Amino acid sequence: MGDLHPLALGFLVALGIGLLVGIDRERRKGDGSTRSAAGLRTFTLASLLGAVAMAAGGALLLAAASLAVAGFAGVSYWRAHEEDPGLTTETALVVTTLIGGLAIREPAIAAGLGVVVAVLLAARTPLHRFTRSVLTDDELRSLLIFAGSTLVVLPLLPDHPIGPYGALNLRNIWLVVILVMGVSALGYVAVRLAGAKFGLPLAGLAAGFVSSSVTIGAMGERTRGQPELTKPAVAGAVLSSVATIVQLAILIGAISMETLGAFWLPLVLSGVTAIVYGGIFTLWALEHRIDQHSAAGSAFSLKTALAFATILAAILLAAAAAQDWFGETGVLIAAAIGGFADTHSAAVSVASLVQDQRISSQMAIVPILAALTTNTLTKAAFAITTGGRAFALYVIPGLILMVVAAWLGAFIAGPLKV
Repeated sequence: MGDLHPLALGFLVALGIGLLVGIDRERRKGDGSTRSAAGLRTFTLASLLGAVAMAAGGALLLAAASLAVAGFAGVSYWRAHEEDPGLTTETALVVTTLIGGLAIREPAIAAGLGVVVAVLLAARTPLHRFTRSVLTDDELRSLLIFAGSTLVVLPLLPDHPIGPYGALNLRNIWLVVILVMGVSALGYVAVRLAGAKFGLPLAGLAAGFVSSSVTIGAMGERTRGQPELTKPAVAGAVLSSVATIVQLAILIGAISMETLGAFWLPLVLSGVTAIVYGGIFTLWALEHRIDQHSAAGSAFSLKTALAFATILAAILLAAAAAQDWFGETGVLIAAAIGGFADTHSAAVSVASLVQDQRISSQMAIVPILAALTTNTLTKAAFAITTGGRAFALYVIPGLILMVVAAWLGAFIAGPLKV
């Protein structure tokens, strides 16, 4: 038996699309005089009409057929708008006609679009509930900011080195900002879906995607008012460093997979250490709960993301200048200094140098480890100043073990180059 003729395949896909979308519309069609004008047969015929129009006359005839269907849909809406002011069925009818025409030329794409349309129509109730009852105003604002940053700002930015030493690539910098917002939002969603019953450990893990240092400070502050929460707060503080490692891997990989390939073992060992150490305290933390407002707020902070971009740009410039003045040793100095403020921006700046072929991936390991080490000093300072002696005595050993595990992983992976 020979292969199916492309034209026959297109018609079969158009038929399947019409049936798939029409089944949902038939179920919601209603009965009696108030029923909708379009159901299973109408949608199937509309999809086949689009396919026939495209096969017989091309795009021009498809446009005419779609306009005709739109006209019929308009008449149907005018007759029933008092009982049902929605335009979903009428719009879906026109879209189905166009997808049926697309099936003649691009059956795979048309089939996918048909499934998307059917899913959107079938998910009416949960989508309405999500937008009206689940999604808050702050979350909607965060979603719009993220969409604008990704779909509007990012395409407009130049994708080539600019500035002193050619150290800045605005698109790469903004891409990192988008990743920071996205990963932070994922952590927020985890808390939002699970609720507050998992307490401080989950809150600390999620908040760590925004800033592990700040999270440690917040956990320490909580123990001052409620000493009985020391152990769950320690779990949240240490697990926030797990988020640091995950985010570090994502950001490094986004900039330079070569750097991630050279640095994966230190990341894995450090992350596993944090999970084990934090897990010990989580055994106690599971008995505690946090208030719902502790998990509330925005999905991410645009101010924090922009500050991250500023730090990243400054470190990129400092690293390029230090490399020009001191050679390869300058990268280590700049990364170590930048690590006091933020591990990620320092690591990303080093990975950018690898991506630009200024240094090798092996030479990037020590500067990134230096940034991780100096950032640990910052975290330790937060633990001491906010949580006091008891909190710090629990948190700092976990942070030290993480750094030691990272350096150990680097030594195991091979000889270090500076």
